Amino acid sequence: MSNTGLRSALAGSIALLLLTPVSTIQAAEQETKSRSQLNYDRARYDSIHFRPAIEKATNEQCLSCHQEIVDRKVLDQSPAGVKAADSLAWYQTLNTYEGPQETFHRRHMETALARQLMNMQCTTCHQGNDPREEAPIWEGAKEGDFKLRKMINPDTCLMCHGQFGHEIMGLPGPWPEVSETMGNSCLTCHAAIRTNRHQVNYLKPDAIEQAGSKDADVCYGCHGGRAWYRTRYPYPRHKWPGMAEETPAWAHGRPSESDARFLVGVKSNPQQTKQTQ
Repeated sequence: MSNTGLRSALAGSIALLLLTPVSTIQAAEQETKSRSQLNYDRARYDSIHFRPAIEKATNEQCLSCHQEIVDRKVLDQSPAGVKAADSLAWYQTLNTYEGPQETFHRRHMETALARQLMNMQCTTCHQGNDPREEAPIWEGAKEGDFKLRKMINPDTCLMCHGQFGHEIMGLPGPWPEVSETMGNSCLTCHAAIRTNRHQVNYLKPDAIEQAGSKDADVCYGCHGGRAWYRTRYPYPRHKWPGMAEETPAWAHGRPSESDARFLVGVKSNPQQTKQTQ
């Protein structure tokens, strides 16, 4: 097309746009917005976000939409101006952690330590995203088993990160203060007490036991870190050889095994992915 023809076509397009009623343009914009919202709602209410589909969802299915979650990197500098390279996160102070700061999801799925000790799946923590559980009050609240939460049930976090109860353990003080007197090893006591542990499908029990025998930070890194909500999670008291028949007062009412979906041998996802191999 010649320059003259191009100018003529462009002028015609501009004229057509100028002659198009504003209402028509607004209607087109609204239609585009409506289509976008419709696609979002379709995705939000896709069956994979609800039971029973979520119980068998694989990491590949989740990451087909949410890949950016594990690709995301820590900011070089926080909004407050603190540079990540000039500061240490709590987990970086442990002997078991190597490398720069990592995001929450990568620390539980992608880092060398996560691959060594964990078998975390997306559905280990995320059991869907029911919008009814994001509102403080809704009409049918008393009719279903719903919890006020955003994306994840906090109890799932507490299974590993509950408050470190040194008083219950009979320790004279918090672990950082008394670790040397215990030989810097959790197995000083736990070689004979509560020996049936970590038997859940989101962890690698043998690898944890082996690593924990070499460095107590492997144990303390989970059980001694930040206490979520400063709450002591009621860990199940799995029966172990030599366990006393009498249940201590602090353990009354505790279950004797983990939730059914976390039992070893029970796979919430039938397929394993590169994130957990």
